[in-house]
Amino acid sequence: MKRYQTAVLGATGAVGEEILSILAERDFPVGGLKLLASGRSAGKKLVFRGREYTVEEAGPDSFKGVEIAFFSAGGGVSQEFAPIAVEAGAVVIDNTSAFRMDPRVPLVVPEVNASDLEWHQGIIANPNCSTIIMVVALNPIHQAAGIKRIVVSTYQAVSGAGARAIEALKDQVRAYAESRVVEPSLFPYARAARLYPIAFNLIPHIDIFGEAGYTKEEWKMVNETRKIMHDASMAVTATTVRVPVFRCHSESVNVETHRKLSAAEARELLSGAPGVVVQDDPEHQVYPMPLDGSGKDPVFVGRIREDLSIANGLNLWVVGDQIRKGAALNAIQIAEYLIEHHLLQRPA
Repeated sequence: MKRYQTAVLGATGAVGEEILSILAERDFPVGGLKLLASGRSAGKKLVFRGREYTVEEAGPDSFKGVEIAFFSAGGGVSQEFAPIAVEAGAVVIDNTSAFRMDPRVPLVVPEVNASDLEWHQGIIANPNCSTIIMVVALNPIHQAAGIKRIVVSTYQAVSGAGARAIEALKDQVRAYAESRVVEPSLFPYARAARLYPIAFNLIPHIDIFGEAGYTKEEWKMVNETRKIMHDASMAVTATTVRVPVFRCHSESVNVETHRKLSAAEARELLSGAPGVVVQDDPEHQVYPMPLDGSGKDPVFVGRIREDLSIANGLNLWVVGDQIRKGAALNAIQIAEYLIEHHLLQRPA
């Protein structure tokens, strides 16, 4: 089997470390491996398949000989280095928002729109984590009955804001338990004018506010879903909420379809869908929960029921590990598809 010269930019971050873990788990055909990061992380040691690697500072010459490059070091870094990597001959799978809405760049969830990889020009965008989790669950319904409208509310774990956010939640819970003052930090985001505790709290504010009172995170779900589903007319509205959960995002999703689907039909479709596990037995209290979904690959779907307020409506409860399927795993599945279908070479 051919092995590929691989680079991970942002190797010391949460997604970068997850990429390395999943590459090993799935026996991805890594030949040479370059671990890259910012100057402050250069020199750190990471272990991959029992061998120790030294993290290097990313620079203009970092991508010589690289065939596949996973990027997860922030949008500005991607904008700087992705063209350099492509010029050096690499295919870049980018986990930031830098290229997602660029019409020249495919935005891909392999279970949904893998065929878009056929027209890549060297850069492929990984969608937002909440979008990935949602469209994996909705694609079987869309293919069967056509989705007219989506109303989604997300319940997003703190790990979506990075390792520091996990520590902030731990510190705040500890302070509360010890009857100390809970010091707010990092939420809704580090540079916000006002900060709020996340422990025992819900914050309906992820990223900055933008057009029409929606946050940037909410607009990502709207625009990315339309691009992935190839339907600019699809009506999508989102409310994104940060919750005091360490890992795994949850979503309450209401859809209106063009053709009526019963709950039983939807359940059957989802049961046979790639990347989906149905957990839907309310009578026995079986439904997806983030504690159960953490560290696992599938998207879990339950509470499947008809929306009785409209003719063609369904309600779903969707849970997925946003660091795995919502980021690292999706990127690696893209790379696996490129290899399997001989698409690493860009079209002329």
